[in-house]
Amino acid sequence: MGQKITKEQVKHVANLARLSFTDEEVETFTSQLGDIIDFAEQLNELDTSGVEPTTHVLDISNVLREDISREWLTREEALKNAPDQQNGQVKVPAVLEQE
Repeated sequence: MGQKITKEQVKHVANLARLSFTDEEVETFTSQLGDIIDFAEQLNELDTSGVEPTTHVLDISNVLREDISREWLTREEALKNAPDQQNGQVKVPAVLEQE
């Protein structure tokens, strides 16, 4: 088939992902990834000239509810149970450290 994946490429990708593999695992992943790439390359050989592009294998559509305007809480109602508030907003303890 096409270009084979090398052990060095597997080690490089593992390093980028901060993964640690034994030599046996590198050997296994090299073989498995090579098989995956070979299979993906087989898909390029398919004639898809008459196939319409799709985003999903099933004919589905979004079902959305009607957008109906309704009454919402006022700011005062939303803040009435807040343990602490300031300037129309819920006040919470600082979570950032100051240098």
